[in-house]
Amino acid sequence: MEAISRPSSLSAAAHQISDAVNGHEAELHIINEKIHRNPETCYEEFQAHDVIVDFLEKRGFGVIKNAFGLQTAFLAEYGQGGRIVTFCAEYDALPQIGHGCGHNLIAVSSIAAFLGTVATMKESSSPGRVQLLGCPAEEGGGGKLKLIEAGAFANVDASLMIHPTPPVDHSRPEIAGISYGTCLSACGVNATFLGKPSHAAATPWEGINALDAATLSYTAVGLLRQHIRPSDRINIIMPEGGTAHNVIPERSRIRCNVRSETAAQMNSLKTRVENCFKGAALATGCTMELSVAMAPYTDIRPNEGLCTEFADAMQKWERKFVCNLEDKVLSAFSTDMGNVSYEVPSFHGNFSIPTAPGVGLHTEEFRDAAGTLEAHKVAMGVGKGMAATGFRVLKDEQFASLVKRNFEADKKLR
Repeated sequence: MEAISRPSSLSAAAHQISDAVNGHEAELHIINEKIHRNPETCYEEFQAHDVIVDFLEKRGFGVIKNAFGLQTAFLAEYGQGGRIVTFCAEYDALPQIGHGCGHNLIAVSSIAAFLGTVATMKESSSPGRVQLLGCPAEEGGGGKLKLIEAGAFANVDASLMIHPTPPVDHSRPEIAGISYGTCLSACGVNATFLGKPSHAAATPWEGINALDAATLSYTAVGLLRQHIRPSDRINIIMPEGGTAHNVIPERSRIRCNVRSETAAQMNSLKTRVENCFKGAALATGCTMELSVAMAPYTDIRPNEGLCTEFADAMQKWERKFVCNLEDKVLSAFSTDMGNVSYEVPSFHGNFSIPTAPGVGLHTEEFRDAAGTLEAHKVAMGVGKGMAATGFRVLKDEQFASLVKRNFEADKKLR
């Protein structure tokens, strides 16, 4: 990546950011605990929405509640004119497990980044606007897809957020997370097979077995797995397969998730999987209906400038983030922040919180780790790094131009 000079004002900004975040740390911990102890699933995050909005309003920020047509989205903004930097706050939880993905930490790290950036802007006469965007329904609900459609990112120059994970490598505690990385694109498909019922003992020949179609689909996909890329993933469940053991099933349903490194590869693999379903329907004499189970989440297109700046900023607080522009880290999760990265220059880093070895995301153990004071303190630290990165986009014309050039160059690689 091309080198550009760093304005001297950024050093002063780092101190302002740190002081601002430290000053709000205790209040943000209260918000963190409220969200963590009261998990709400996608599009039901009413308490989280209200808790954050109330905090912002009491500190004098104008907030649009129920923003962009979504009841649990919000938008806060500070500044005038100039470029726009948006920090994305997530706060939805998983069914049953609760905050097993640590979205409570995403929320408070983005709030911290917003407050830190505001503090620097109050000391600067430069134009620019910083936004805190409340983003519901990341866990399969496609909240950011709806925000994109509603124009939430239409004029944004950079969008940033960061996600908690278990340690990258327990044997290397000096690595605090990943700055330059991506994830898998993902989509979900429902295949419903319709057959004909009959008595399973008296007249089975008169029936058309919908469960046979689902079983054949499962087997066909299993065979397909031999001929897909190592990073591809196909996961299937059968939510429906009949109503009684002595009746030929007239209806069955498969839910399938398809993941690949890029959106283009995902769409190609999805077609191959759907062909497995069509072949099974044809072989068994069933009819088939396809429907969307999860809107497509694209891979993350990490912006080189933003990722490098964040990693450099975190070095000031003695935290090392992996940022090798020659070797982009591929993680197996999926997020609708990927869709945002196709629209505007974006940063979606990962930061490690303390967990025992073997603990993974979407588990009760990670949920418990995400609720600790130690995890909260780490979230405050990465909030500072995001604020420093966002402020440079607003303050430094050369850097903002670099970020935009990185984004435009990436378009040619998709």
